[in-house]
Amino acid sequence: MYKIFSLLILFLTGTTGVFSSGPPATEVRAVWLTTNYGLDWPRNRTSVEVQKRELTEILDNLKKYNFNTVLFQVRGRGEVLYNSRVEPMSTLIAPAGPGRSAFDPLAFVVEECHKRGLACHAWIVTYPLGNDRHVRSLGARSVTKKNPSITKQFQREWFLDPGNPRTDDYLLSIVKEIVSGYDVDGIHFDYIRYPDNRGRFPDDGMYRLHGKGKTRDEWRRDNITRFVTKAYDQVKALKPWVQVSSAPLGRYRALGNNGVGWTALETVSQDAGKWMMMGKHDAIYPMMYYKEGLFYPFVDDWLKHGNGRIVVPGLGAYQMIELGWSHRDILNQVDYTRRRDTHGQAYFRADNVLSNTKGILRELQEYYKYPAKLPPMTWLSDSIPDTPYDLRAERNEDGVFELSWEGNGEERVTYNVYRSESDTLSLDNAEKLMAVGLREPRFHYGAEDNDKAYYYYITTSDAYYNESGPCIPAFFYHSETVK
Repeated sequence: MYKIFSLLILFLTGTTGVFSSGPPATEVRAVWLTTNYGLDWPRNRTSVEVQKRELTEILDNLKKYNFNTVLFQVRGRGEVLYNSRVEPMSTLIAPAGPGRSAFDPLAFVVEECHKRGLACHAWIVTYPLGNDRHVRSLGARSVTKKNPSITKQFQREWFLDPGNPRTDDYLLSIVKEIVSGYDVDGIHFDYIRYPDNRGRFPDDGMYRLHGKGKTRDEWRRDNITRFVTKAYDQVKALKPWVQVSSAPLGRYRALGNNGVGWTALETVSQDAGKWMMMGKHDAIYPMMYYKEGLFYPFVDDWLKHGNGRIVVPGLGAYQMIELGWSHRDILNQVDYTRRRDTHGQAYFRADNVLSNTKGILRELQEYYKYPAKLPPMTWLSDSIPDTPYDLRAERNEDGVFELSWEGNGEERVTYNVYRSESDTLSLDNAEKLMAVGLREPRFHYGAEDNDKAYYYYITTSDAYYNESGPCIPAFFYHSETVK
């Protein structure tokens, strides 16, 4: 049955994108910005200033190509990229040097993302701690030294033990540091699962102590779900607008005989569909790094478990290098996710897209021709923010066209800019969007004096991405002779 399904999907997607409609006005366009081994960043290990320039160049390009979400890897294997009392700073981060304040990568990337209208989510590698060599390199600050009872060694790798409730407390202390100390837009969990161990992970003692009549598989799934529940509740108590999400394996469960052998639910005790249905996740970014029959039906299965929340398939841009995929393989998946009304796409990883692997970035320019707003989290709040007012349009003394307006003074609001040739506006028309996620009540761009007249509109989005109605428009005639 699934072979027939995949053939049908291949026919529908085709090779030309003929079924693609215009880009949506609301869509997650995310990348995983990987810091493990400096894969995406940092490439330079010696200079803070160079590391900052590298990072801002990445963010400039993401903004340029109308991406809107950065999943920034802030915790690797037992080390972090922020100033933490719990774990050591990553050795990839260059020392600031004498007389300089310490470089805090998370503080820097959040600020720089927000300057560009990008959402920044703190991506946490949850349970893996690395191999012996890596653990030794962290010295006395490694959790394996500070708190060895919550760690296990398995197949020459170290892990936090999901079966030990005290592991939850340790991880929650990291989550609390990030959410309390930084203006992140989301907490994003990766490797929030058991290793692919086929039952051999060394947790016999914890199972005897806490199993309480459950099968080993049930108990392990419940262990992960227990932590997810605590983490979600903690984040919402601190800052309810911070999105909680994870990146589970791309196939939630086997569908008949399809997908058997490597699924979130059956292989690594990761009941991510349940987390969505329980309301303990705001979004899911499954790592769907497969093609055809191992992709399309599993997108539909995630949507079945979405519970009205955000489902963003993760697309394996790196497979164009590792498995020889063409860029059309990725674009077919973008087409499908749009037709199935998922909430967007995420790409692993940033450099595989921004380096234009096999021309993918050039093709995505058409897909992401206009900016896109982020989906509202109406299950957290459905209040509509106040509409901006007193919109002014003018050329300043330097000849730059500027819009400025008055907001309502509330914290954590952003603004969206629209332009239309008529005095009517649909907020669902992506072609009218000029900018999203502005933090200040002003906008300027190099408007051409082309003897065209436009109506400009501003809307407000709150911290949950609920959008106001448009303000009273400002009319401007772009001409050298008439203003």
